[in-house]
Amino acid sequence: MGVDLSLLAADWAWLGRFPPGERVARLRAAWYADETGLWGLETPDPPEGAWTWPRGPHEGRFAVYEFRGTLGSYKPHFWACERWESCRAHAEPALRAEVDALLGRVVWQGTTGEREHVDAGFLAPGAGEAPSRVLLALTPDTVHDLAERWQRLRPCLGGLRETYTAHVEAVPDGAWIVDFAEFATLVEDWGRVLEEAAGWGWCVVGLGE
Repeated sequence: MGVDLSLLAADWAWLGRFPPGERVARLRAAWYADETGLWGLETPDPPEGAWTWPRGPHEGRFAVYEFRGTLGSYKPHFWACERWESCRAHAEPALRAEVDALLGRVVWQGTTGEREHVDAGFLAPGAGEAPSRVLLALTPDTVHDLAERWQRLRPCLGGLRETYTAHVEAVPDGAWIVDFAEFATLVEDWGRVLEEAAGWGWCVVGLGE
């Protein structure tokens, strides 16, 4: 999937007051309103594993997260889901259920390929951005629920290493998600996004570029 993923958390008290059909357009307009030096010249490249905050009139309204080791691409997320599908049937049932529920709400399509990553009512059907451009849109309630799930999953994630190593085929150098460490890093980054956005009471939006 040749798409870049831009992952943003946004203040729902600001974004949620707009009609569903305007929300993504409003967020994009704020993101690209760079006449005041939105990101600051001293940090031209966003730091990995951290949030970048805008300057100017929209300061404090949203932040952009840079996943570690992805170069901003959606491909690592896609391949992490492929690796998960290779080993999930062999995982301990309770652990499998937690990973399924977390990844299934943010990137994984599920066993039937029909998992939804956009909360009902977040966007207006048929209006605004084409669905393919909005990869993820979660309300603060969903973010909060997923953050709680991540808190349960975090101490158990390492228990998946043996199963992952035994059942995921070797991946050539230069590919995405070559081993369990890279898989776990990506899942941990999603956990951080959800946990921190939940602490702010914000929504989370993923845009395809």
